[in-house]
Amino acid sequence: LSGGNQQKLIIGRELLAGPSAIIAAHPTRGVDVGAQAAIWDQLRDARAAGLATLLVSADLEELIGLSDTLLVIYKGRIVAELDPSTATPEELGSHMTGAAAPGPSTGASPPTEAGGGAVAAPAPTQAPEGSPS
Repeated sequence: LSGGNQQKLIIGRELLAGPSAIIAAHPTRGVDVGAQAAIWDQLRDARAAGLATLLVSADLEELIGLSDTLLVIYKGRIVAELDPSTATPEELGSHMTGAAAPGPSTGASPPTEAGGGAVAAPAPTQAPEGSPS
């Protein structure tokens, strides 16, 4: 099987096991557009069925398109909580790199340690702009 088919198979297998939660870390890294769309559909369907889902990704469009809440972690602390319906890749990336100062809308404290990233809970019906659904 190709890498994309392997990833789809693994996600499908894990979802068939009936988990109460799933952590999807970089689920579409290195796959083609068709496999990416299939994986996004699996994650959306699981979340719509009530599965607690945590998405960890460096793909900003994926985070924005699949999430109903975005929490940005920088230097070991949550530095921003963003609404994916209004967040832009630039705004999200700015928080992930520490370039954006936490403000009143983020509800987070300033960073104090090393490392950045974002986590999100996938939404059931949104897809990144320009992506196949």
